[in-house]
Amino acid sequence: MVYFKVSQNINIKTTDGSLVKYHKAPPGVSSDDFIYCSTYNDFLDLKSVFSRVDKKYQIKVLLEERILSSHIMPIELGITNKFEYQTLKKIDYRMKKNLYVEKSLEHKIKEVSFSEDGFDFYEQINPCIKLDISLAIIGGVGRNIGEIISSCSALRILHEELKNKFPSVKLDIYLESSENKYYSRDKELLLTQGFIHKIEPLSLSLKKLLSYDFIIDTSLLNKRTYFSHMPYVDAYLYKFGIDYEKVNKLRKSTFIDRISASLNKNLIKKIKDLKKVGKLLLFHPYSANEDRSIPKEFAIKYLKKLISTADDYTIVSALNIVELHDDRYVNLANMSKSLSEFIYIISQADKIITVDTSTYHIADAFFVPTLVLFTDDKANIRTKYYQQTKTIEIEDKTKNYSTFTFENPSLELYKHQAWKDLKISKVMKLLETI
Repeated sequence: MVYFKVSQNINIKTTDGSLVKYHKAPPGVSSDDFIYCSTYNDFLDLKSVFSRVDKKYQIKVLLEERILSSHIMPIELGITNKFEYQTLKKIDYRMKKNLYVEKSLEHKIKEVSFSEDGFDFYEQINPCIKLDISLAIIGGVGRNIGEIISSCSALRILHEELKNKFPSVKLDIYLESSENKYYSRDKELLLTQGFIHKIEPLSLSLKKLLSYDFIIDTSLLNKRTYFSHMPYVDAYLYKFGIDYEKVNKLRKSTFIDRISASLNKNLIKKIKDLKKVGKLLLFHPYSANEDRSIPKEFAIKYLKKLISTADDYTIVSALNIVELHDDRYVNLANMSKSLSEFIYIISQADKIITVDTSTYHIADAFFVPTLVLFTDDKANIRTKYYQQTKTIEIEDKTKNYSTFTFENPSLELYKHQAWKDLKISKVMKLLETI
């Protein structure tokens, strides 16, 4: 974490309207109420906000060694992020001095001083003899919907392991918020987990931090070398200090305890009416990442093929794919305006065909058989613990004959060839085996 003071009073509003209040310490006053802490990423965002407001708004970083030596700190569980600000400043300095050449950020971090060696969670909590304990997760879990849903399984396992020792466990989450446009979405998603006590925006005062028994700082987890080679749930368990290989794989399934926001009554009625007619097959061809999406022309082609051949199903979509007037296709996009409504649609489907996006992570929580079309080699990692999910890898066969450094589409051959070769009959046949 980064510890700091501010030069002026200021309030920062999050996307859900919450205010994070920063107060300048009065002259001659030294109090933990006026020392703040946050993740490295959120600290950088806050500096950016301050610089846009006025030059008089400044942040003074405090030496972490002095904070740690002068306070009785909560126990930091798992892999530590201690001294990350000083460490990353060293990295920046060495990069400017050209001491690093063509090395990824995670290797730079590791070479300076961050350790990735695992810690024993049980040894860390064993000395605590309190009956009621509190834990703060600083930075949340995950950067997108799929990662958050999957990582919440690790969070749930963490909570259960704490409950095995302590009768009462209060687990709070502090989300990066200074310039996080997804703060409201992430908060809504985390509220689907019933064991979480509260969710608040960063930063928090040092006084507040000191009120916890344990803390976990998840900042920069996605930059660690092990992160990209493990399922999200295992990466977070390793971060927490829990041996993921000893955790029963059934405990690693995704779980949604409740839908956190009210639903459109028209959506509920529409789904009920459709299910009276027959089974529902949700078709989700697009991702926020274009490289993971089905090209539009093929998405439309596949949709029409599903309508004409999947006789046992009504095909539904939460996306605007194409305008079709067919009783066997229903576009629910206008009724899927919130995350909770999207989750509800997934929960009511009988089968799902989707690309690599949050859909299949959510589907696992409701045991909905799902076929995922992957355009990279992450299928085995991402779906390792999903019992109701099967995958097809779409291999990019594009050949680029351009000798220039810039892209030249006219010299690309076999682009989308893998999508041309994909047979919906094969997709449905595999889906029906789940």
